[in-house]
Amino acid sequence: MRKDKEKVLDEVWTEDHVKSFLQVRPHDGSDENFHMLLKAYQSMRASDFELFVGFFTADKRDINATGKDGRSVLEIVSTHRHGVEYADILRAAGAE
Repeated sequence: MRKDKEKVLDEVWTEDHVKSFLQVRPHDGSDENFHMLLKAYQSMRASDFELFVGFFTADKRDINATGKDGRSVLEIVSTHRHGVEYADILRAAGAE
């Protein structure tokens, strides 16, 4: 059996691609700011995530938005083994 899609590694992200995550909307009724940040975290390398967070905060979005379970993206990222750099990016942008 052959895979339909090969995993792309080290993809170059343009500013437009990073900004496109500002258009991501949840389908489960969760907070859209939380959803955007979480999807960006899950999809981007730290350098791209840092660029996204800059666009996100410039758009006056809520960096401390929470999911349905009451946790912020910072709280989630802080529990991940490789989340330290992402957590630092969030804190530098004002996440608490």
